[in-house]
Amino acid sequence: MLFFSYFKELVGKEVTVELKNDIAIRGILHSVDQYLNIKLENSRVVDQDKYPHLLSVRNCFIRGSVVRYVQLPPDGVDIDILHDATRREARGG
Repeated sequence: MLFFSYFKELVGKEVTVELKNDIAIRGILHSVDQYLNIKLENSRVVDQDKYPHLLSVRNCFIRGSVVRYVQLPPDGVDIDILHDATRREARGG
């Protein structure tokens, strides 16, 4: 639940999601659920030359099990919140 609650705080910010098949998609985080399924709006593929068939995709739903990485905006990372949440998670609360 640590990551779910953290990602909820990033709704409305731009993120880049790298998939396990090496496609990276950048867009505005619209929603995320407890399975870390992600919905992006105004999305675009990062390497447009390699994946021209994805140029027309503007909104997408990404299943959590196919996500390799989520790159966060630098201003979206609050180290203190992450440290506190990690400590609570380690204590079981």
